[in-house]
Amino acid sequence: MPLTNPWLSDPTPGGVLPRERLEERILNLLSSQNMCVLATTGPGGPLATPVRYYHLGFALMFTAAPRSPKMRNIAADPRVSIGLFAPLAGLASSRGAQIFGTARVLGPHDPDRAGYWEAFRWENEHAERGRSLSEPPADPLVVVDADRIVYTEHWLRRDGYAPRQHWRVTA
Repeated sequence: MPLTNPWLSDPTPGGVLPRERLEERILNLLSSQNMCVLATTGPGGPLATPVRYYHLGFALMFTAAPRSPKMRNIAADPRVSIGLFAPLAGLASSRGAQIFGTARVLGPHDPDRAGYWEAFRWENEHAERGRSLSEPPADPLVVVDADRIVYTEHWLRRDGYAPRQHWRVTA
């Protein structure tokens, strides 16, 4: 039987992508998607919630209702995991990331909020809800700074790199 991508049947290579190239690929993925699954743990156990996100570098951010289950879980344990992926047409197109970090909740008067808020496209959501575009939301802004990222892209195998690459924040 003919193979569309014969390199997928070869043994999996183990090459490590140079950090600069890995970061470029991760940022491309973050920029080309807008939905992720946020995994939290709270008193009721694990919770996986789809959220629309924006990013600033390796920090992902979203707003949430203060009394939502995800916000209760973040208050109980701010360690989170985020999964995101590009549309899949087959193994060759497999591309995604697992992001691990600690969530910070920034209220409307938090001085750190302004630095992230400029990258947050709140106007889109306000337009969808028929809200005024002259008044930014007061909802808490949740920021997850990535501590580590497991990036997966099977296309990397073509160039001798492992399809799963690991990124960690540097001090």
